[in-house]
Amino acid sequence: MDLGTFLVQCLNAVQYGLLLFLLASGLTLIFGIMGVINLAHGSFYMLGAYMAFALSPLFGDSFVVMLAAGVVLAALFGYLLEWAFFSYLYQRDHLQQVLMTYGLILVFEELRSLVVGNDVHGVKVPAWLDGSFALGGLMQYPWYRLFASAACVLLAAGLYAVVNRTRLGMMIRAGASNRDMVRGLGIDIRRLYRIVFAAGVALAALAGMIAAPMSSVYPGMGESVLIVCFVVVVIGGIGSITGALVASLLVGFVDTFGKVFFAGLSGMGIYVLMAIVLVWRPEGLMGRRT
Repeated sequence: MDLGTFLVQCLNAVQYGLLLFLLASGLTLIFGIMGVINLAHGSFYMLGAYMAFALSPLFGDSFVVMLAAGVVLAALFGYLLEWAFFSYLYQRDHLQQVLMTYGLILVFEELRSLVVGNDVHGVKVPAWLDGSFALGGLMQYPWYRLFASAACVLLAAGLYAVVNRTRLGMMIRAGASNRDMVRGLGIDIRRLYRIVFAAGVALAALAGMIAAPMSSVYPGMGESVLIVCFVVVVIGGIGSITGALVASLLVGFVDTFGKVFFAGLSGMGIYVLMAIVLVWRPEGLMGRRT
């Protein structure tokens, strides 16, 4: 492997890992704070991709404005969804949560089929991000992929600042550590749950919107990333944003370079990584020891 190819694969691994982080950060917050096993999280990723397909003709090359509009719509949808469905799951056991959220997957898939059909769609890369730049002699790397990585880095930094430097972040961290204590301090835990869930839905939808121009928008695309997201959450530690970032990048590199060097065994690479981490640290890389 020459230097140019190596650099391209490294960039692909970072870009994939950062996109996974957007998905997994919302999932680890919902699971860590609310205690809900949300199998429908991948459907929010699909929702974002289909929103990009629906909104892109309306916004044209105003891609950043389209992303902002999609995030607002997804957050509102998440807030209403938590009020209508998830608020009834907190006192239920995990089996009921799994059945409820799996049922939501079926509902979302049927609604998607009724509204946009079962065809595969594409989202056009905005003109100002079209094309590529030279990387290591004959190698070319798309500008859009670089934009996607940069956007994910900015969002990761913003999420870190919110969680670690704001009052809301303090409540989120306290809720992840001890929900009963937060409730005893007089904090409206229901409102906190809705904010966290809305943020998780918005992050997953944003990941789908960013990924849409790089891949096709197709039925069932949420299920293909859901298992990988749970792997990231388990490796990083439930409820840990930093752990989700580290685990996402690890999974990105293992998956990308596994396909390069061990194409026949690449599908099992991330699960081997998860097994190694769990043997070493059963609570995950950044999880709390119990």
